[in-house]
Amino acid sequence: MKIANNCVVSFHYTLTDEDGQTLDSSDGREPLAYLHGHNGIIPGLENELVGKGQGDSLQVVVQPEDGYGEFNPELLQQVPREAFQGVESIEPGMQFQAQGEGGQAQMVVVREVTDEAVLVDGNHPLAGQVLNFDVTIESVREASAEEIEHGHAH
Repeated sequence: MKIANNCVVSFHYTLTDEDGQTLDSSDGREPLAYLHGHNGIIPGLENELVGKGQGDSLQVVVQPEDGYGEFNPELLQQVPREAFQGVESIEPGMQFQAQGEGGQAQMVVVREVTDEAVLVDGNHPLAGQVLNFDVTIESVREASAEEIEHGHAH
């Protein structure tokens, strides 16, 4: 079976940056499973998997616009330190859930801390980066009606 919309695909992967540094990998874990055509993985990778089958291996380079987007400087925000009431120690790299402009939950990462303010970043950690995937397709199967209705693999 070849990868197409409404297939459940399982694959092993290694993700590296432009310098060849490993950012993530399924090595030593179960393969990643997703429902093809339902936005379960980044578009640049999903598009390259169309037509592939079990046992296929490929290398995919994903540009930022087809991955996690370009880095948006408008998502950097200075927040008064008192907005973090109840948090004893705030350190760069810490993650917090904030409320986005539309009221939705948004993850932010602390970039810088001063006595008065905290610089938070609402960009995805991989925004603006070219992503290199080494992928091996483990299995491809038809999705169940329930998986299609739910929009993800079970």
